[in-house]
Amino acid sequence: MVQQGLHFDEPVLLVLDEIQLVPNLPSVLKYLYDTYTIKFIVTGSSAYYMKNQFTESLAGRKKVFDIYPLSFGELLGFKNIPAVSLPWEEASQFIRSEYERLKSYYEEYIEFGGFPEVVLADAVTDKQDLLQDILSSYINFDIRVLADIRNPANLYKLIKLLAVRTGTKLDISKLTSLVGLSRQTVENYLTLLEQSYLIRTLPVLANSPDREIVKARKLYFLDNGIASIVGNAGSGAKFENAIFNQLVHRGELAYYQLKTGREIDFVVDQKLGIEIKETAAEGDIRGLRSLAANLNLNQNYVVGRHPLRIFEGYVWGGMIR
Repeated sequence: MVQQGLHFDEPVLLVLDEIQLVPNLPSVLKYLYDTYTIKFIVTGSSAYYMKNQFTESLAGRKKVFDIYPLSFGELLGFKNIPAVSLPWEEASQFIRSEYERLKSYYEEYIEFGGFPEVVLADAVTDKQDLLQDILSSYINFDIRVLADIRNPANLYKLIKLLAVRTGTKLDISKLTSLVGLSRQTVENYLTLLEQSYLIRTLPVLANSPDREIVKARKLYFLDNGIASIVGNAGSGAKFENAIFNQLVHRGELAYYQLKTGREIDFVVDQKLGIEIKETAAEGDIRGLRSLAANLNLNQNYVVGRHPLRIFEGYVWGGMIR
């Protein structure tokens, strides 16, 4: 270390990457941290490993940062496209020229997601190849480091089944039947996929359990590109998943649904109601406001992909950055 210019009688900062590959590293870091004036920046592609292996060994000595795929605003930044994050009131002021300027980038975000290397690739085939590599590495490398996955093909099959169910409520019994595994195994896999940040499930917002569905959780992928490359989700499902990824950093998300089937796609911090429609109409905002009254939501917007009709309360998806 001295040959590299490090002197442990002075404060030292060390940066280590892919730490999940080093057995017993947390205990080593704890010893070094407690013995010398060293601080560490440690990174890795396995969020599950970092959160679970470092929980107790470095309690009170660490701060964890979750790094998600790029938001749409960050994607624009990577491409040196000027754009700013707007409050909802300003985002709802539709500007045709802004839509024309950004729509191709937004369609790219919906289809290929926000992994930086994918964003920066120019050719569609290169983006697709990179996404396949990311998914393959996740299943065959990251996940197998963490869990005893005897047959990765079963896990891949489950992920494909989830991809075509993007934006829908999870039916564990149906998944168990289709994938050919026990219910407990499927539930364990779902927990692993969620804790390793491939998917996220949303709870229902339930103030009156006797009228609302209180158990089913809705499924989303934390990157649109992975959902697109692995499954055959419809256009509307991809768009809804993109909006989920745009909202996930803006607050606590839930959905709201009555037994009649009427629902609000996203409720943000129990204050804001969001309905997702690829092609929206005035009736959508009226229906949203009617249902939102049950929750006393005073701020409600219909988020659309194709702005064929513009009305009060309409927000084009590309304005959520």
